[in-house]
Amino acid sequence: MAAPLDLDQLQTFIQIADTGSFTKAADEVHRTQSAVSMQMRRLEERIGKPLFEKDGRTNRLSEEGEKLLSYARRMIRLNRETLAAFDDSSLEGHIRIGTPDDYADRFLPEIMARFSRSNPRVELSVVCEPTFNLVEHIKRGNLDLALVTHDDVRSQSEVVRREPLLWVTSANHATHEQDSLPLAFGRPTCQWRRHACDALDAMNREYRILFTSWSATVIIAAVMSGLAISVLPECALRPGMRVLGEADGFGPLPDIKIGIMRGHSTKPEIVDALARHITESLDNISVPMAEDTGSFDFAALNALRGRRLKPSHVMPGW
Repeated sequence: MAAPLDLDQLQTFIQIADTGSFTKAADEVHRTQSAVSMQMRRLEERIGKPLFEKDGRTNRLSEEGEKLLSYARRMIRLNRETLAAFDDSSLEGHIRIGTPDDYADRFLPEIMARFSRSNPRVELSVVCEPTFNLVEHIKRGNLDLALVTHDDVRSQSEVVRREPLLWVTSANHATHEQDSLPLAFGRPTCQWRRHACDALDAMNREYRILFTSWSATVIIAAVMSGLAISVLPECALRPGMRVLGEADGFGPLPDIKIGIMRGHSTKPEIVDALARHITESLDNISVPMAEDTGSFDFAALNALRGRRLKPSHVMPGW
C-alpha cells in the first residue's frame, strides 16, 4: 500500500505557491530555507514528478506542480475541517463575505441562517457589489470570501452552482415586441451583458441600452415596469416576469457558473466553515413550481440543466 502524503510538506508547498518564494515560504512555516528545500525534494520523490521549473533565478510551478496544488489545498482544508469537527470550542471571530445583490437576495437568507445556527459567535460582514469589484476586494485583502459569477477565462473561483441565463420581460407588457429592443443591463464589465449583446448581434436584432446599473433591484424594476427587457439567471427571477424563448425570437444564452473565491484570511477555519455552508445551501436551494398553475417548472429546469428553454413562460407568483 502506498504511503500517504505528508501534510506538512503539502502545507509548505502551498506556501511556496502563494508567496512565489522558498525564502518567504520558510518564514511562513517557521523553517529554514534548507529544510523547506529538503521537504520539496522529498515531496517530488513521493509524487514521482518534478513540481518546479527554473525561470531565471526563480522557481515556478511545473505543470505537475499546478496539478498537485489544487489537491494539496483540498487536503489541507479537509484536515482543518476534520480537526474542527472534533473541537468542542465553537468558532468565533469576524469574517467578511461579498456577493452581488442578485445572489444575495436569493441565496443569503439560507446561507446566513445555516451558518449562524452552527456558529453563533462568528460575526458576518456582508458586502454587496458586482463580481468585478469583489474580485478586486479579494485581491486587496478586503474580503475573506466572495460568492461570484465564475469566469472561465480567468478561472478565479471554485464553481459551486450552475444556472441557465434567461431572457426576461414583464408578464404585463409586450416590451420584447418593440422594433428596437430597450434593454436594462449591468455595467459594461458584466458577463451577462456581453452574452446578451453578442446574441442580439448574431440575431441582427436592433437594440438600445436604456438603463445601466450594478444594482439588480434597478434592473428588475426596469423589467417589471415594462421599460426594458434584460437577462437574469434562474435565481433572480421574480413573480410577474415572463421568460422569453425561441418562440419569441430569442435564442439560448450560455449558462452561468456561480463560484466561491477565497482571500488570504487569518481565520481559515471560519472561511472553510462558511464555504462549506454555502456549498450545502446552494445544493439544497430550488424554486419548485406547481405544474397546473401554468407557471414555469423550476424543478424540471434543475433536472435539465445544460439544456435550453424553448417556450416562453409566465410566472404569476411563487
